[in-house]
Amino acid sequence: MRWENLADDDASAGPARTAALFAADAVTTRTFDTPEFRGITFHEVRARSIVNRVPGASRMPFEWTVNPYRGCSHACVYCFARKTHSYLDLDTGLGFDSQIVVKVNAPELLRGHLASRRWQGAHIAMGTNVDCYQRAEGRYQLMPGIIEALRDHANPFSILTKGTLILRELELLKQAAAVTEVGISVSVGFVDRELWRTVEPGTPAPDRRLDVVRTLTEHGIGCGVLMAPVIPFLGDHPDQLRATVRAIAASGATSVTPLVLHLRPGAREWFMAWLGQHHPHLVRRYERLYAEGAYAPKWYQRRITGQVHELATEFGIGPAHRGAARRIPAAPEPAEPQPTQLTLL
Repeated sequence: MRWENLADDDASAGPARTAALFAADAVTTRTFDTPEFRGITFHEVRARSIVNRVPGASRMPFEWTVNPYRGCSHACVYCFARKTHSYLDLDTGLGFDSQIVVKVNAPELLRGHLASRRWQGAHIAMGTNVDCYQRAEGRYQLMPGIIEALRDHANPFSILTKGTLILRELELLKQAAAVTEVGISVSVGFVDRELWRTVEPGTPAPDRRLDVVRTLTEHGIGCGVLMAPVIPFLGDHPDQLRATVRAIAASGATSVTPLVLHLRPGAREWFMAWLGQHHPHLVRRYERLYAEGAYAPKWYQRRITGQVHELATEFGIGPAHRGAARRIPAAPEPAEPQPTQLTLL
């Protein structure tokens, strides 16, 4: 594995070669026999850096990210971050789901970075590559130290997650929100349980994620929903969209922002293989819809966005606005297909 070669773990940055993220001799590989970790291998590393700069070409509304993990046991078949595993000579399919890199020194690295005179206190986004509240976080507990560092330095931050473990940090989040801007988003692209079981097998069920939104809101922490991904021909029927937006509204979400499935290299191959196995009659339709690249055509994206916004208005919520609680808006529609940070994660 090319542990020594990777300089930046941001998905849109590609396999940079200028400075090592961690050294090959700093990797400890572990497996655990407990049921929740069976079949998963953890590669514990002492990272050399933890705050990543987002390339300007990504067109994202934030410049800095923190990613304490690589790979994700959520096992979402569409996850855009799969390609990043290839930078370490790891498999982007089952390997991405089961070979998890853990930056065990992430909290101390971040605290040192925030204390640097060169750091100007810019917003830091988390969960934009892989989920920082995936299953591994239950064992390694890196996020409490990360949030404490951000709180202590009054540094604004946002978290995007499909995980319910974020509720463990309820008091920490309230403390941080008292001294800086904190934005929380939960990703729920659909509430169809059959679809969930097949495309997001390692995640909490959609209704459990909406319970997270409800709990955070009840404790005074505004939480938006990134309705992502809306999956063409499987999760985009008007009745499905209505059911999802209705459930999001009932959870007390401050906003809902739809994002249509995009299929970047790495994710595309894995998703299409899954589609051929589970829905072979849709393969040709997908090939046509995504013939121009990673993104569905603009007309399709606009149709879904319009439908969701109409439903959101009907149910009393709307898209996220500048300054609203949700700090990780969906990527703007590019003039030409370009990488983005969001999927879910």
